[in-house]
Amino acid sequence: MIEPLHDSASRLALGTAQFGLPYGIANTSGQVAMNVGREILFVAREAGLRTIDTAVAYGTSEARLGEIGVEGWCVITKIPRVPPNTQNVTEWVRKTVLGSIERMHLSTLGAVLMHRSSDLLEPYGDEIHDALLKLKDEGRIGKIGISIYDPDELIHLRPQFTFDIVQAPFNVYDRRILTSGLLERLNAEGVEVHVRSSFLQGALLLRATSLPGYFSQWSHLWSAWAEWLSRYRLTPLEACLRFVLCEKRIARAVVGVDSVNQLREILVSLGDQVSVPPDELSTDDPDLINPYRWKNH
Repeated sequence: MIEPLHDSASRLALGTAQFGLPYGIANTSGQVAMNVGREILFVAREAGLRTIDTAVAYGTSEARLGEIGVEGWCVITKIPRVPPNTQNVTEWVRKTVLGSIERMHLSTLGAVLMHRSSDLLEPYGDEIHDALLKLKDEGRIGKIGISIYDPDELIHLRPQFTFDIVQAPFNVYDRRILTSGLLERLNAEGVEVHVRSSFLQGALLLRATSLPGYFSQWSHLWSAWAEWLSRYRLTPLEACLRFVLCEKRIARAVVGVDSVNQLREILVSLGDQVSVPPDELSTDDPDLINPYRWKNH
């Protein structure tokens, strides 16, 4: 039985890293099997989701989506860093984007984001941006944008770079797009803000005792989080989702799942009532809020 559509469901984007990789700290089932992926997309579509988020770097995700069939979805993909010693950056961008279109059997992509904004700081930054704009003019891309890991990344980009979408992390612990004023600024400029890591790669959904030892240095945060959840009688999933979606300036929140049951749990967790977790749960510690730092410990 498909859960009824909640108004917030249309603001979710289905993350598909798990379709091509065993992704996420809470993922115990590995890469999503083809038949499971097909059912996930069916349930998501029936519930009102219309956006898929993927990337060239997500292993076989694009190829699997193409095999399942994603015509009619707004598909957003991300291009990786330009390989060293690339002679013709414009041609590389074009080939990469058209390769994504071909793998997913689409005629056009809803949007293409740069997976790393730092490429725009390289001497060939203008070539990348211009190549994406040309593909947009040709109708092969609906929108262009960047994925960032820190709001400060936008400070260093030249003003001639224009974007339709900026994707950034945002969750109970990581509120930098709010505290930095970035969300307000982008909204005023008419830029769509898409957020990811709503569950901090699943860490916010786990009990402190289930986390790897690396996280013990922030045990005070997990204790405060558990106490707050208990006080307001919320599950971690409900609290994380509602916190993100109560911010109406966020256009899309990317949620990744590795089973149909997880998707159903997300859908039934949507709700309008939310108590915002206290500011004490917000942190700027990069060793916690940037999952790339976890791998070095």
